Order: sequence, then C-alpha cells, then structure tokens
Amino acid sequence: MFTDSHCHLNDPSLLPDLPAIRQKMAEAQVTRALCICTTLEEFPHVHALATQYDNFWATAGVHPDYEDVTEPSQEDLTRLARLPRVLGVGETGLDYYRLGERTVKDMHWQRERFRVHIRAARQLHKPLVIHTRQASDDTLAILREEGEDGSLGSAGGVFHCFTESQAVARAALDLGFYISFSGILTFKNAVDLRDTAQFVPTDRLLIETDSPYLAPTPHRGKTNNPSYVPLVAQCIAELKSSHVMDIAETTSRNFDVLFKPNSVRLT
Repeated sequence: MFTDSHCHLNDPSLLPDLPAIRQKMAEAQVTRALCICTTLEEFPHVHALATQYDNFWATAGVHPDYEDVTEPSQEDLTRLARLPRVLGVGETGLDYYRLGERTVKDMHWQRERFRVHIRAARQLHKPLVIHTRQASDDTLAILREEGEDGSLGSAGGVFHCFTESQAVARAALDLGFYISFSGILTFKNAVDLRDTAQFVPTDRLLIETDSPYLAPTPHRGKTNNPSYVPLVAQCIAELKSSHVMDIAETTSRNFDVLFKPNSVRLT
C-alpha cells in the first residue's frame, strides 16, 4: 500500500539487516521501495537489489555532493538507466550547503553534472530525482534552460526530501514536478515545511524515508528504514484532514504515474 519513493538500502547500516527490514516493511504495509543510486561505483549494488527483489526498483545517477568519484557522461547514464528495473535518473541536482572556502561560481562542475543528468533523462523520457540544498534558484533556472518546463518532451521528475520554501514548491509544481516529503516533515521545528506540504496538491505528492537518514518522529536520531514511511504519510494525512490510507493510495498512484514501474523492462 505505501511506497517509499527514495531510500538507500545498499548503505552499510541497512544492507546486513535487509531480511529483517523487509519483514518490517511487510508488517507496516510498505509494499515497494525505490533504491537510489548516488555514484556510478555503487550502481551495480543498487541495481542488484532491484533485480533480486520484485518490489524494489532502482535509479542511475551521481549525487551533487560527491567529487572524488567517476564523473558520469550522458552515455553512461542512458546506458545504465536503460537496464531492467531502472525507473529514473538521479539522484542529481545542486548543493551549495558545504561550500567551505569556495564560492557558488566555483561549483560550475556541479551545474554541468546536473545538465548531463537532465539531458540523459530527456533522451530516455525518464524522470529526474532532484536534490537541491541552498541552491534552489540555480536548480530551477537550469531546469528551465534545459527545457524542463512541463511541456511535451519534458522528463519531469521529483524534488526529493523537500525542505525549501513554499515559493520554490510552487515553482517546481509549475514546471511539472512532483514534491516528496521525508521524515523531516514530522520534526517539531518543521512548521514552515508542514505549511508547504499542506499547500502541495495531493496529486503531486510523494513520500519517502531517504533512509538510513532522517528517521521520522518518534524514531528521530535512529537509523531510518522504509518501514517508517507510513509516519510521513500520517503527518500529511493530518495536514490534509485525510485518512492515512488515502494518502498511501494517492502517493502510490502518483509514484506509478511518474515512474511508470509497470512499463519498464523487468529482465
């Protein structure tokens, strides 16, 4: 019933406990999970999860935070994203949070990497999984420059683990993107984010754990896993004056509309 649209089950903190996690998922009615790739080096491990388990899927991409890794070409990304059970391109985007002594101008390599991902997604007609942190203006501008405006031919995608303002959410929605909320939504100090979640139309919502990170309340500070995603749905249900199972059904349907898991190669 519930779909975790973004998790990192290949992480060393989760992988050894995968049988127990899958049991917890079943007990919590979390029937599917999208396993997200963050480097080309880890792709074989992420993809192996998707091919081994019929309720796991994968993406292909290189996270904007990672510098000392193989730089992806458009050809690399399209080749990997054409493999069975790969639903999207990413995790990609921009992250200016850890600039250190650098300036935004110095992050040109991130912006170019992002463009490569966008072009691969457009070539394949597969959605983007977008990470943006303290870089929303550039993220939105590059999407527009690359033709991602919601028109015919756009790849579309999702702004994952959304923590930006309502104005950014509105701009992303105007470009045809979905918005995904994580356990951060349940944190006591996330008042503005809950206001944003209330604003986002239910037919453009996704839920995620981003596990092993960002476990929702009451598990905050612990290792996260997909069995906790119903707690995010419950928070949204309360904000929308809805029932949690209605949010489960809607967000799972949205996942199907965006990622089209039933139309990709299975083997």
